[in-house]
Amino acid sequence: MVQTNPDPPSGPNTQQRVRALVGRNPPPLLQGVAKYEVREIAMDMMTDTNYERGEAGLRWQSSAIMALQEATEAFLVHLFEDANLCAIHAKRVTIMQRDIQLARRIRGPWGGLG
Repeated sequence: MVQTNPDPPSGPNTQQRVRALVGRNPPPLLQGVAKYEVREIAMDMMTDTNYERGEAGLRWQSSAIMALQEATEAFLVHLFEDANLCAIHAKRVTIMQRDIQLARRIRGPWGGLG
């Protein structure tokens, strides 16, 4: 006998919580992680000559970091949508690594960035 999970609770409290969460910005913790990652990648890309001249590190506006985070999320959502279609085409419901690889290969070298 196969047991099924009961339906998730539904009601006014659940609907209110969902509505409250949908309109919010990302939690501050995720913003902090995004800020750290953006700065780390930017520092890796800077040339050593900038440090030799005594230039300080790059400065980032919070709106620039948010724009990068939004673009990253949009890219990943679109990639997972394509990977899901690849999995469905293979008559599976679970996305596997090969689905993501196939979706990236179909997208081409720019991967949906163009």
